[in-house]
Amino acid sequence: MNTMKWLIRRELWEHKGAFLYAPLAVAAALVLLLGGGFLYALATTGAFHLQVDGRPMITIDGFPPEMHARAAAVAASSYLAITAPLFLVLPVVVFFYCLAALHDERRDRSILFWKSLPISDRETVLSKVAVALVLAPLLTVAIGLATSLVLLVLGLLASAIKGVNLIAPVLANANFYLSPLYLLGFVPLYILWALPTVGWLLLVSSWARSKVFLWAVGVPLVALALLAWFDFLVGRFSGLSLNVKWFGEEVVARILGGLMPGIWFGEVHGAALATQSAGIDGPMLLRLSYGTLASPAVWIAAAAGCAMIYGAIRLRRWRDEG
Repeated sequence: MNTMKWLIRRELWEHKGAFLYAPLAVAAALVLLLGGGFLYALATTGAFHLQVDGRPMITIDGFPPEMHARAAAVAASSYLAITAPLFLVLPVVVFFYCLAALHDERRDRSILFWKSLPISDRETVLSKVAVALVLAPLLTVAIGLATSLVLLVLGLLASAIKGVNLIAPVLANANFYLSPLYLLGFVPLYILWALPTVGWLLLVSSWARSKVFLWAVGVPLVALALLAWFDFLVGRFSGLSLNVKWFGEEVVARILGGLMPGIWFGEVHGAALATQSAGIDGPMLLRLSYGTLASPAVWIAAAAGCAMIYGAIRLRRWRDEG
């Protein structure tokens, strides 16, 4: 356990630019652009626009008192949504980290140093899996929470200056405190759905000698294109049809897009994702999300991801050429 802890620290130290500085830079941009722009607009125009219940945009100067409670409920349950760009950075960072995780150490020959230490290939690869699937999402959640709180405070203070004090109603709303817990509740689900992608990328990283990105992305896409071409020929001459759509959605999309947060919502009926009028319904989203685990395809894909991780461990034992 102590060895694993130090291996994870090593990964974070070597890639802190990707896992720490990149999301911090995006968070700073959000605060400057959204928070600063909001305060500037309020100071220069004296108007703060808000939309509640799908009604037209209204200014804060004419904000009806009866809408204060509804606005506070929206702010308390939805303030984390403003940091959505942070969760678009996460899949990009993890994708390229996994691609380089095992390939780069063979390319620069650092693998010879690490293999001289009493550290097994299993521990090394699993430490990279833990960083990609656990540490990176948790860091993003923590930075997103801090950023959203800063933006929420700026918004509440600005609205109070204009005569609409929503601070007390927001702080009294239980969703203000539960929203971070709801967000953390998605992390185990993210791990399951991301396993196939992480496994595939590490497997490619463990055996590809060069052009790792082309191998990782090109093989599934070329396979899909060939299957579609073969399906066209078979259908033209025999009238039969292969399930190309299934291969694209359940294989290609899963091994290339599994790192995207919320990919599981593609398995949920669109009407069921409609949020309540008082903001984002966290319990409903969690219930719908975990309902996707009833599908055997999720567990089969996760098992395939584990098998590919095992394959990456085995390959690392002997494939140490540059």
